[in-house]
Amino acid sequence: MRKRYVFLLPLLVFLAFVFVIPVLMGIVLPFFSGEGTSQEIRNGSFSFAHFIESVSSGAGTGLIDAIRNTLIYTFCVSCGCIILGLFGALLVTQKFPSAGIVRFLLMISWVVPTYIVGLLWGFMWQQDEGIINMILFDYLRWDQISGIFGANWNYLPDGTLVKPNWLTGPNTIWAIIVPSIWRNWPFCMMMFLSGLSAIPHDIYEAAEIDGIPSRERFLHITLPILRPIFGVIILECLVINMYSFNLVAMMFGNGSGFPGKFSDLMMTFLYRTSFQTWNFGAGAALGTLSMFFMLICVSIWYRNFGKDLKNG
Repeated sequence: MRKRYVFLLPLLVFLAFVFVIPVLMGIVLPFFSGEGTSQEIRNGSFSFAHFIESVSSGAGTGLIDAIRNTLIYTFCVSCGCIILGLFGALLVTQKFPSAGIVRFLLMISWVVPTYIVGLLWGFMWQQDEGIINMILFDYLRWDQISGIFGANWNYLPDGTLVKPNWLTGPNTIWAIIVPSIWRNWPFCMMMFLSGLSAIPHDIYEAAEIDGIPSRERFLHITLPILRPIFGVIILECLVINMYSFNLVAMMFGNGSGFPGKFSDLMMTFLYRTSFQTWNFGAGAALGTLSMFFMLICVSIWYRNFGKDLKNG
């Protein structure tokens, strides 16, 4: 029996050095210093007042904006990925020519690294040279179409349209939401596809013989059976989107720029606080609070989906 633990020892040592010790240091650091300087750490004593000082030194309007944007971003990206993933899974389960090729094409965005997605979409969102504004306004004439519904656009004296700038102002939140959905929804599709493939066809055949419409079959058969899959996807979307960093960091300044008050997320805010203003105490304190907030969210998730996963 003891030999088993000998084989586990290297793994436990590795986890201790790369995970347990850094996490504990990040939690304890704010209790010894205000801003996390080496002198404060050496001369400080353990005190909850130091933790409050660390949080207050990093708090401000920027933190409030980051929290608001993170919540909006997480909700919109999660809902978009789940809806598109379920729709895509239902689509590719249908029998039609070249279904395998369609599945492959739908998966392309998922295999592209996130930092490359950030760079590409950063160019695509450009005001004058970006392909998105070119398609919307040069080819589709979206300003004229949307004008029918009361939308107002700015024009120069010569009649040239002033295209929207997606990388500054309130539009920036959508400039990070759209590529994030585009990047992550194929994963949700594959998860739903695995759940749909496990549903016995006899259930649908019996329901069809009983004359149950396809809409009712979807609501009362497909969705309840997919509930465990929904639980896993919701947790995955929650954790990944709350801790999203790469796409935003690469889209604005290649990792060093400020995304602005409308697109700054918690992780980009913590990065600037810790490694650009060198306020390690505030970064560690806010990171600790974020971790405990996620633990609360996971516990709520487990209360709602834990039984489904066990039964599934």
